Amino acid sequence: MPRYTYVALDSRGQESTGSVEASSTNEAIGHLRQSGYFPTSVHEESKGRPDEKSSRRSTTVPRIARASFARREVTFLQRKKIKPKTLMIFTRQLATLIDSGLPLLRGLNVLAKQERDSVLKKTINQLADSIQGGGTFSEALAQHPIIFNDLYVNMVRAGEIGGVLELALRRLAEFQEKAAKIRNKVAAAMVYPIIVMALAVAIMAFLLVFIVPKFEAIFHEMLGDKPLPGITLFVIGASRFIQNHWLVLLGIIILLLTGYKFAARTVGGKSMVDHLKLRMPLFGSLIRRTAISRFSRTLGTLVTSGVPILQALNITRETAGNTVIACAILQVHDSVKEGESIVQPLEASGAFPPMVVSMIDVGEETGRLPEMLLKIADVYDDEVDNSVAALTAALEPIMIIILAVVVMTIVIALFMPLLSIISGLQQQT
Repeated sequence: MPRYTYVALDSRGQESTGSVEASSTNEAIGHLRQSGYFPTSVHEESKGRPDEKSSRRSTTVPRIARASFARREVTFLQRKKIKPKTLMIFTRQLATLIDSGLPLLRGLNVLAKQERDSVLKKTINQLADSIQGGGTFSEALAQHPIIFNDLYVNMVRAGEIGGVLELALRRLAEFQEKAAKIRNKVAAAMVYPIIVMALAVAIMAFLLVFIVPKFEAIFHEMLGDKPLPGITLFVIGASRFIQNHWLVLLGIIILLLTGYKFAARTVGGKSMVDHLKLRMPLFGSLIRRTAISRFSRTLGTLVTSGVPILQALNITRETAGNTVIACAILQVHDSVKEGESIVQPLEASGAFPPMVVSMIDVGEETGRLPEMLLKIADVYDDEVDNSVAALTAALEPIMIIILAVVVMTIVIALFMPLLSIISGLQQQT
């Protein structure tokens, strides 16, 4: 294998020289960049060059390897992901720059200079280096699967093949923006019940741990062995159990959470959890509509961008987020692979409402399936909005009633014996 002599700058800007073995100049440059060096000159060594000079220069290679190993140890602890909003902004900005006539490499360099996220900044620089080395944009993106998923890579590849990269990026940005909008709405719908339930648990724990024992002491002192009301005995028993077995309760909660996470990682457990999610009262319809919106928008965006239908179905299945929907998409994939229609397996799965199946049927018959899928996504985005509003409106009184029942139960349990004490004191006087 030939050897290449290089002159490069390290991370501190100091010049370093040496030699490295590689099959080509581009491979040598790639090795140096992976080692954290920025080559300024790389050329193949002549065969007649003195051995001692080559030996002297090659001594820098072990130092590069040690530096690379040290960097790998440091980067192991570093953050590797970026926020969806950060990726969305990058995609939108890159689409705007390319649409304005700026070359791709120049656009990446411009975005790298102004990017504040360190992970994305480093990734953009690596993308630019790969493109400068002769690779395509989609190939460069595929080298970073943690940041750019299959949907992103395949849409960019389709845009490159069709010569409409800026259009593919713009569709990607729109897809990310609408997906983020749906996620934020669903998250906002979950905030209120979580806060109210946490407040109810905190109030109940405070009353049972600190207030009820003091009243119990008062009841024992004032009433002696007189029988207490059943509701009071229940509250006192709950208070004693929490005080004496709080570690057991904490362990049960941790065990349940751990069991849920473990089950969600298995195929059967995740399938059961996803089926239960779709059947949950109040939340089930919201989860189903969100999944259908994601399916329709993902598949419609991919097909519109020129991705082959079978590949688009595979990507949509991987990003479905629900095993019930994913199984239905797999049936659709197998049906299309056999040359059949999309509609029958969708209808047979039972996961999609008749309106969605009918609209897809019309789109398939008229040859406008991508447009119909995006239309379904828009319709279900509105349905998600309505579901979130209805869910919030329904949860407010439900949560207030639950909180009131918990507090009132404890209050009534404590005040019923007090009334007996007060009536007994009045009779004595």
